[in-house]
Amino acid sequence: MTGSVIGSGSTGGADDGSRWYALYTKSRHEKKVELQLNEKGIPVYLPMKRSLKKWSDRKKWVEEPLFKSYIFVQGGKQERYRAVQCVGVVRLVTFQGQLAVVRDEEIEMIRRILAEASDPESAPVEAGPGDTVEIESGPLAGLRGRIVEVQAAKRFLVSIPSISQGIRFNVDRWNVRKISV
Repeated sequence: MTGSVIGSGSTGGADDGSRWYALYTKSRHEKKVELQLNEKGIPVYLPMKRSLKKWSDRKKWVEEPLFKSYIFVQGGKQERYRAVQCVGVVRLVTFQGQLAVVRDEEIEMIRRILAEASDPESAPVEAGPGDTVEIESGPLAGLRGRIVEVQAAKRFLVSIPSISQGIRFNVDRWNVRKISV
């Protein structure tokens, strides 16, 4: 449940090459695009999770992308231009005509969740009812998100606003407290 990163994630301003951007890929092309970006020397992060796949004759643990058809690249205009030329890349992710900049804190949050949470899954972020909470104890202390009900078990949803996605994972309800936003 990790992701590979080439390069370093630093905080930075304007277009100095240190910002992260989301690329949208063709279905099931995330790993192929990651390989091409690595070969070009472009910093890339593809968050991966382990899942148990079942076939009629066997079961197998496989690594698959946490966010289907999304991969993150770091760099300025030149790196972004070279990244969208990779086979399998559809486009850079934009919202209202502006490039979706993924904050360093969001990348670090994804890494932390993948390292510490059990059974993470991506989920579209939905507007609607749900308490906003903060995890108070344990390895994920300090993360904020909202609680959702999934088959009578408490699940925690952390939003990644820059790509309109979120990550759901199990959390003990005694480790969270309601906060006002």
